[in-house]
Amino acid sequence: MMNKRKSILGWYVFSDYVASVLAWYFLFLFRKIVIEANPLHFNLPFLDRNFWVAMMIVPELWLLFHYLTGTYTDLYKKSRLQELGKTFIVSFFGSIIIFFLLLLDDYVRKYSDYYLTFFVLLSLQFFFTFVGRFFILYRVKKNIRSGKVGFSTLMIGSSQKADDVYEEMKKSEKSFGFHFAGYLELNGSEKNTLTTELKELGKLSDLEKVIDDNPEIEEVIIAIESSEHHQLNDILIRMADKNVTIRIIPDMYDILSGTVKMNHAIGEAFIEIPPKLLNEWERITKRWFDVWASIFALLVTLPVTLYVALRIKMIDGGPVFYMQERLGQYGATFRIYKFRSMKIDAETNGPQLTKENDGRITNIGKTMRKYRIDELPQFINVLKGEMSIVGPRAERRYFADRITKLAPHYRHVFKVQPGITSLGMVKYGYASTVDEMVKRLKYDIIYIENMSIMMDLKIMVYTVLTIIYGRGK
Repeated sequence: MMNKRKSILGWYVFSDYVASVLAWYFLFLFRKIVIEANPLHFNLPFLDRNFWVAMMIVPELWLLFHYLTGTYTDLYKKSRLQELGKTFIVSFFGSIIIFFLLLLDDYVRKYSDYYLTFFVLLSLQFFFTFVGRFFILYRVKKNIRSGKVGFSTLMIGSSQKADDVYEEMKKSEKSFGFHFAGYLELNGSEKNTLTTELKELGKLSDLEKVIDDNPEIEEVIIAIESSEHHQLNDILIRMADKNVTIRIIPDMYDILSGTVKMNHAIGEAFIEIPPKLLNEWERITKRWFDVWASIFALLVTLPVTLYVALRIKMIDGGPVFYMQERLGQYGATFRIYKFRSMKIDAETNGPQLTKENDGRITNIGKTMRKYRIDELPQFINVLKGEMSIVGPRAERRYFADRITKLAPHYRHVFKVQPGITSLGMVKYGYASTVDEMVKRLKYDIIYIENMSIMMDLKIMVYTVLTIIYGRGK
């Protein structure tokens, strides 16, 4: 299945490339024949140096536009109608950029020729791009509906409701793309088609292990009875840090409240909880901002970095950097980089949180923490893709486990990448006890539920003010 998806991605990119080449070729002919009124030079594109220079640049620009707007992700889950609208929007704004970069200084007989040139560029680019994508997506949907391609799916539940869902999908002439890997039993399995034909992978207590042991699972369908709804919150918390799409079979109350999303015109309706909180263009924008902001920050603070490194080395001759294993997105571990602000033997007695007037902190360490200088090396983690500039604080597993025991919803922070700064850090600051970490968690959850580019910008402004006024500790 993975090889098929890679081949589809290749065809999608190739189709977009060909579309941009055709659009630019016919636009060139249009400009020479109509705008410049020179029909005798029909073969001019093959002799014109500027044509070939632009032909080397324009297709790559369009591929970049499509990549930055998340076009090349989840190809097997795209809607052709939604792709029509998205293709037009990207074509419109991309055409504006191309027009001002390459066409604004072209020869025109009258000012209205500019509008005509832009309209033709937009029309050609949109037409050729969508036609190619339409046929590819048609093939994709055909493969899904025929059952040739699907998504490994786990069913949670084994009662009548789960069996009804399974039976409806099984009897449907068209596949919905769910290839069931098995089911988890909640309160005793009933004898039905589902329990007879699917493999029981365990009980609810085995949920995390089942998903971890079967990384191919992409979809989880929760089909439980109304009497079992008290377990729903526990199920969602258990999967909060898993990279899977969760689909819940709703009750009538959910349908009437408007929380149900129709995935197919025929078949079950689901309450859908995607694994990613940001849409694709926001996620890519956030990542690109992280990369360029990190490069800028590392270059601008290089004199400070060299000075701090020298001072740390002069104090006790120990290492300049402090590296420690932390938990990242979906619970993956990584090594975080910081300037060492404590004595070499600061944690000989095991993991400890920093307290006020902590004797383990060096003199320069106090200054670094006050102005958050000790966190500058974390921009390296951002460049490596392990962290973001804004996100919940990355904790050690030792403290994460202790927080989870007091507040099971802590697992929600693993939905996103940890950050150098966060709403919890600017609103609450460093925590010196696990209870304080739980209190700070409230702000991290607020950030996750309201995550956006604008929210990140606000938090960064607050962080800059914290650094300027030395409010860190």
